Amino acid sequence: MNTAKLAYRPVGLVLGAASGLAAGQLFKQAWKILGHEGDAPDAMDEDRSWREILLAAAIQGAVFAAVKAAVDRAGATGVRRLTGTWPA
Repeated sequence: MNTAKLAYRPVGLVLGAASGLAAGQLFKQAWKILGHEGDAPDAMDEDRSWREILLAAAIQGAVFAAVKAAVDRAGATGVRRLTGTWPA
């Protein structure tokens, strides 16, 4: 395992946890902006429609994927600046 990969491993773990928290907050705000009151529905929420549940899941997945990609890319770029090599 090269130095860049080793240097990125702990950075990646910390960034992954932070991105999960940030994505969760971003999704909650996006759900409110879309005009839905309260928390997003859970798949087992009997009182919510299929449409609302699937819409919430699709938005949540998109937000989490976008935040993870942005954070992973920023972390890898930072490691390259520090070590001179790309970590992946």
